[in-house]
Amino acid sequence: MLVRAKSVQPLTDFVVRVTFTDETVRDVDLEPYLRGPVFEPIRAQVELFRAVRVEYGALTWPNGADIDPDVLYHGGTPAWARPADQPEAA
Repeated sequence: MLVRAKSVQPLTDFVVRVTFTDETVRDVDLEPYLRGPVFEPIRAQVELFRAVRVEYGALTWPNGADIDPDVLYHGGTPAWARPADQPEAA
């Protein structure tokens, strides 16, 4: 069964509370995931960070940035931190 994000609530700094479809609730610090050009505006503008929402089970922002729910649920390595030829480990 795939577990996806069901809801998200910004807390403090870059921490959000994510409720997953299996009803697991986790407070996740997104700071390590917010790297690269698409995430720079989110890091720089707190109001943009706080505009996070769930679309199709992923955390998304109005500028088109998103974070894979599998990475958050399983504590995976952010895409920017993996070599290009290394797949995501779940």
